[in-house]
Amino acid sequence: MAHTPPAPILLVEDDAAIATVIMAALEDEGFAIAHCTNIAARDNLLAGRRFAVMLTDVILEDGDGLASLAAVRERAPDMPVIVLSAQNTLDTAVRASESDAFEYFPKPFDLDELVHAVRQAAGLRENTPDNAEDTLSGAESDRMPLVGRSPAMQGVYRMITRVLRNDLTVLITGESGTGKELVAEAIHQLGNRRTGPFVAVNTAAIPADLVESELFGHEKGAFTGAIAQAIGKFEQANGGTLFLDEIGDMPAEAQTRLLRALQSGRIRRVGGRQEIAVNVRIIAATNRDLTPMIASGTFREDLFYRLNVVPIELPPLRERREDISALVQHFLVLAAEDGLPRRHLTPDAVEQLEQRNWRGNVRELRNVVYRLTLMAREERIDAANVNDIIGPEIAVANAVPTSGGQGGFAAALSGWLAAETPPSGAIYHRALAAFEKPLIEYALGRTGGNQLRAAQLLGINRNTLRKRIGELGLEPDRFSPS
Repeated sequence: MAHTPPAPILLVEDDAAIATVIMAALEDEGFAIAHCTNIAARDNLLAGRRFAVMLTDVILEDGDGLASLAAVRERAPDMPVIVLSAQNTLDTAVRASESDAFEYFPKPFDLDELVHAVRQAAGLRENTPDNAEDTLSGAESDRMPLVGRSPAMQGVYRMITRVLRNDLTVLITGESGTGKELVAEAIHQLGNRRTGPFVAVNTAAIPADLVESELFGHEKGAFTGAIAQAIGKFEQANGGTLFLDEIGDMPAEAQTRLLRALQSGRIRRVGGRQEIAVNVRIIAATNRDLTPMIASGTFREDLFYRLNVVPIELPPLRERREDISALVQHFLVLAAEDGLPRRHLTPDAVEQLEQRNWRGNVRELRNVVYRLTLMAREERIDAANVNDIIGPEIAVANAVPTSGGQGGFAAALSGWLAAETPPSGAIYHRALAAFEKPLIEYALGRTGGNQLRAAQLLGINRNTLRKRIGELGLEPDRFSPS
């Protein structure tokens, strides 16, 4: 059977090296490539020829390739467009999505993936962009608090852009402190439900016997203490987005009611008889691995599949260290906006931060930057200041005994404080940051993972302990005697 060659491909790219690689790869696939380096030449080619697909860079020598796509749509309204960009920000990814780009590839990209996307785009017979939708301005997108240009974050940005124009359920996974709620907010604020409410609820911070009431509301007299009718989070989020954080901590009975609500689009208040229709997009998040929980029967498998329609996995900060410098600058600006002194970190100070493990991820980095801005005595913060204020990273796993006694903890703390050169003014914060996690682990180990008893042992409120367990990424189940 004779092979029908695909229609020509238009490549708009002013980087000669990148253009050469793309053209060679596409020509190997049998495509005929027309190449130009600017918008003017692009428009001339489109005026005289028909192309199956256009690949375009964003920053070209005579303008913005994305901003000028309106002229392309006038000449070739059905032609799929693939956007290539070295401006690897969420704003660029969103702009590409709003321009109805067939696909967006941040540089450097996987060449095989690009060729595959071109093959898919060339196989389309028509592309019908929805130009009737309002778009967000660049200024609005710039307010998104997602920072980073690492390859790991580019995958996150691409997934976000793919769910902006639909209401598919999203499950965000990642360690505590990686920014799961920020991703949920970005999906809501940039998506088609941005005019509706965004309601967030942390299921781990709600007592187990009140989860259903919190989500679905309750009628007066439904239980002891229900002195009036209460509207739940589902009704509050009607027409918008409901973000269910730490979904892995939801009690079994509440999981069943949540599944029913997702299946039917209707809820019933606790103690009520009437079903209420709700129009809510669900975004869930967890820092736990739900697979073993499904196997053990503590998380419903059918609920998992309802939630995991579009999975987005957030990388830990240690896997995107190249983003730390940009994050530091971002948090310095936020700290100043929050009334803290304006500070500047020297390159050696940033380098020292880049070398740390960041077990608390982006949240820990933000707190450290705020602490530095508060406690530094001068505007310029160098590596010595960082070391003095937050201290070197200390291995504390062996500082807390796994059973009985406090000798290991006291000895480690006494030795550390004895070596301190006073006055640094940061001993409290350094000790707290270094010992809080192993201290909570110690308490959970002593109580077999029982959070109520662990809170009593530590002398803190149970809800405070649950919150810190979530923020530190701890898994109480692993301390269970079983």
